[in-house]
Amino acid sequence: MTANTSKGITYPQSSDHTRLWEHMQTLATGADAIIIGGKDVQVFTASGTWTRPANAILVHVQVQGGGGGSGGCGATGSGQAACAPGAGGGEYACGWFTPSATGASVAVTVGAGGAAGTAGANAGGDGGTSSFGAAITAVGGSGSGGATATTLGSVGGSNGGSGGTGGDWRIAGGDGGNGQVVSSTPLKFNNGGPAFLANLRRATGVAATSTSGFSGYLYGGGASGPSLGASQAAVAGASGGAGVVIVTTFTA
Repeated sequence: MTANTSKGITYPQSSDHTRLWEHMQTLATGADAIIIGGKDVQVFTASGTWTRPANAILVHVQVQGGGGGSGGCGATGSGQAACAPGAGGGEYACGWFTPSATGASVAVTVGAGGAAGTAGANAGGDGGTSSFGAAITAVGGSGSGGATATTLGSVGGSNGGSGGTGGDWRIAGGDGGNGQVVSSTPLKFNNGGPAFLANLRRATGVAATSTSGFSGYLYGGGASGPSLGASQAAVAGASGGAGVVIVTTFTA
C-alpha cells in the first residue's frame, strides 16, 4: 500500500510488502515529476496568446510597458529657441506562478511605444500598458508635451509609467528630462526616461540647430525631445520604445 506527499511523491507504507528496489523506483519516479529539468522561454514583442508547455512546474513572467513619445517643437524666429521635454519610460513588473494559477493559456498584451508628437508644439502619445492576462499589468510611460518658441523657459519632462497591478515586485519607469531654453539657447537636458529593460535615451546633440530627438530604446524606453535654434521650421518629436512580455516556464 502506498501514499503521496503534499508535493506528489509516492512512498510505501508499513503494510506494503513490495521489494525495496521497487520502493526506490517509485520514489525516484515521483521525484522526477517535480524536479526542474528544462525550461521554455517565450518572448512576446507583439500581443498574442501564451500556451502553457507540457510538464510545467513553475512559471516566471516579466512584463514591460511601452515608453512614451516626445512632443514636437513649434517654429522659431530670430533670437528664439524651442526645446521639448523627454518622455517617460514604461513600468516593469514580474512574478512567479504555479501552473494551476496561470491556467492552460493566457492572453498577452504588449504595449506599443507612444507616438511622436507632430511638427509644432504638439504632445507625444503615452506608451501602452503591457499585461499577462489579469495576473500582471505594467503601465506605459507618459508622452511629453510640445514646446513653443521662447527666449527663456522650461517645460517639465514626463513621468515614467507606474500604478500597474499584480506580480511579486515592480519598478516605475524613469522620468523624462526637462526641455529648457536659456538666453535663446536650448540646453538639451531633454533625455528620454529609462525603463528596467531599456537605457536612458540621450538628449540631442549640442551643435544641432534642428533635430527631432531620438526614439526610445527597446524595451519600454521613453523618447528624447526635439530642439530648435533660431529661425527654424517646426519639427516633430520621436516615438517611444515598445514594451515586451517574457514568459519563462520551468518544466520537469
